[in-house]
Amino acid sequence: MNWRYKHTALALCTLAFTSTMVARVVISPLIPRIRLEFGATNATVGLGLSGMWLAYALAQFPSGVLGDRYGERTVILTAIGATAVASLLIAVSPSIVAFIVFTVVLGAGAGLHYSVATSFLTRQFDDIGRAIGVHVTGAPAAGLAAPPVAALVGSRYSWRAGIALGAAVAAPVFVLFAWRVRPTEPLRPEQAMRERFAVGPLTEVLSRSRILYTTALATLGAFTWQATASFLPSFLEFGTGLSTGLSALLFSLYFLVHGASQPVAGSISDRIGRDATVIATMAAGVVGYGLLVSVAAFGFGLPATVVGVGFVGLAMSWGAPLQSRFMDLLSDAERGAGFGLVRTVYMVVGASGSVVVGAVSDVAGWTVAFGLLAGVMGLALVTLVTNRVLRLGY
Repeated sequence: MNWRYKHTALALCTLAFTSTMVARVVISPLIPRIRLEFGATNATVGLGLSGMWLAYALAQFPSGVLGDRYGERTVILTAIGATAVASLLIAVSPSIVAFIVFTVVLGAGAGLHYSVATSFLTRQFDDIGRAIGVHVTGAPAAGLAAPPVAALVGSRYSWRAGIALGAAVAAPVFVLFAWRVRPTEPLRPEQAMRERFAVGPLTEVLSRSRILYTTALATLGAFTWQATASFLPSFLEFGTGLSTGLSALLFSLYFLVHGASQPVAGSISDRIGRDATVIATMAAGVVGYGLLVSVAAFGFGLPATVVGVGFVGLAMSWGAPLQSRFMDLLSDAERGAGFGLVRTVYMVVGASGSVVVGAVSDVAGWTVAFGLLAGVMGLALVTLVTNRVLRLGY
């Protein structure tokens, strides 16, 4: 491969995404120390984390509008810079209230990146599935490496030092991005912001049958992803009886497979089609969650658990082909704000995965809770196959 500017842009967008994710995922392993210092409950700290993820989801659409108005490079730099500043503010929080407020600010700032960067990359590459797949690997890469490092730093120094890792990663990425990525021309520099937020055009985009269909599929995928990221270690420990350490190791395996399979899924979708690739990922989900549920119910053992986790990691590569499908359906002028809009919708609704699966596990146990995730993947699979076999045109 001859290295070109577009490859530099892809590498730095991926690094930028990683930096915004690192700042968010370093918080979770430090929660016990944060609670102890502030004398707060899990529910109170969880409120801040819920606010962070909600702010992240809600920022997707405005980020696209801002990218069209001011240029993608400016918005991406703002996201990286806001991530660094918010991480430092969280690290010096004097109270639990300040911690919650700054955590929400982190979510909003980090949320400015993804939709704009994806729109930017689709204008650099013809094989957009592969490019999006590489870009998406920034999240699992952060999920694989950042939490254990934060836990180590937090135990050796303090939770504040662990949180500050977010700024330590974001700051050099900001400098690199500003240095190596060229200024980008805004697509709609003169259009009034209020016109972009008008209800009519937004409703029109979402009401298109193929956009609505793809959004529904992405919502099912996001629901499952959110629940898995929140509860897979707990399921492995309390549902299948594995040790805490082994559960954490398998959670890292999940992120490893998840990250490695994203570019592959995106590249395959460029060659054989978006829907065929998404069908394969959803089928992997049915197999993976089905295996994990079987292990919990019948005690099939560690090998089956490892295979199940691997299939779940493959399943979560649905993002690359489905997000590419959105880009195929949107015009060049719509991709910035349009993709941000649909991403906000499916992420906000999909965020309920953590709440629903957590509640089901409390009431009916982990086997039923993860059986629900197998069912969600199954529903998406049946929907895709039905559309394909009956040629419904969605």
